[in-house]
Amino acid sequence: MTPASMTDEPDTIPTRDAHRFDEAALERHLRQALGFAGPLSVRQMRGGQSNPTFLLSADGCDMILRKQPPGQLLPSAHAVDREYRVLTALAGTDVPVPTTLHFCADREVIGTPFYVMERLVGRIFWNPALPELERGEREGIWLGMADALARLHKADWQAIGLADFGRPGNYFGRQIARWTRQWQESKTHENPAVDRLAEWLPQRVPPGDQVSICHGDFRIDNLMFHPTEPRVIGILDWELATLGHPLADLAYNCIQYHTPPHVFRGLAGLDLAALGVPSQDAYVAAYGRFAAEPVVLQPFHLAFALFRLAVILEGILARAKAGNAASADAFEVGGLGVVIADIGWDIARAAD
Repeated sequence: MTPASMTDEPDTIPTRDAHRFDEAALERHLRQALGFAGPLSVRQMRGGQSNPTFLLSADGCDMILRKQPPGQLLPSAHAVDREYRVLTALAGTDVPVPTTLHFCADREVIGTPFYVMERLVGRIFWNPALPELERGEREGIWLGMADALARLHKADWQAIGLADFGRPGNYFGRQIARWTRQWQESKTHENPAVDRLAEWLPQRVPPGDQVSICHGDFRIDNLMFHPTEPRVIGILDWELATLGHPLADLAYNCIQYHTPPHVFRGLAGLDLAALGVPSQDAYVAAYGRFAAEPVVLQPFHLAFALFRLAVILEGILARAKAGNAASADAFEVGGLGVVIADIGWDIARAAD
């Protein structure tokens, strides 16, 4: 790909003013680190609400760069080093991930830490209703998503060197405490449903525990599918990955069943049978078959997932107000935290 052709990439835009960096310094660094010879071209990817993502082109090859946003950041947020580590560790497993190429912790190069990985070529579906596909194709995509999630949760995190990637045990208790603190540190306005969930959730943590690698943001638009097959070739955006309970990932992946189409293109209120999209029960059962164990998704898990998402959205809103959000629609997206928290509280109340 020549530099001029990058402007034809539909998923890219010119680098936003808030995310500009010294491209010449990046080129010098990557010439030494990766050994390419040609000029470097940079375009920003449209997606991403947290870590700015860029398409790099050099020597006719494309790569993806992920970096921290500029400005003051919350502790432990935007951890591109953790993204790079988990992607690199998973490279030898059957979990579909892009190949990592280089990590740079030196802020002197482009102002923040960053990493570079291969660019995958395939399909990203932005709407879980899959309107661009025929009815008979949709179930296969959903089954491919369930299979990819199960593969991740079955990966032997100890054998691939991730025993210290998180603290095994008491995942939900620790996460509720963490996201409650995050809410208190990032909130820009009151959200009573978040406060109610922060009180309700700690008292209803289900007994028992499991440990797996958790992606933390597993949804259909963070997956790259094969160009023609209903198979995931890359799980993307690992910023929130840790060791945790697999049902946290599964519940987050099922949020779309509880949000209406105008909220993150949700499925609530749609005729799923007519669309050829599996119901939540059918999808959870499919995941259980791929994971080779029975799965029961409780209201707690869904309420927790929505509580966590509401706090994440507040962080996006806070970054938008500070002027360093990764996406142009950050104000709109961040403002949905109130709606998401209300849905979570409705599920919690109905469970009691």
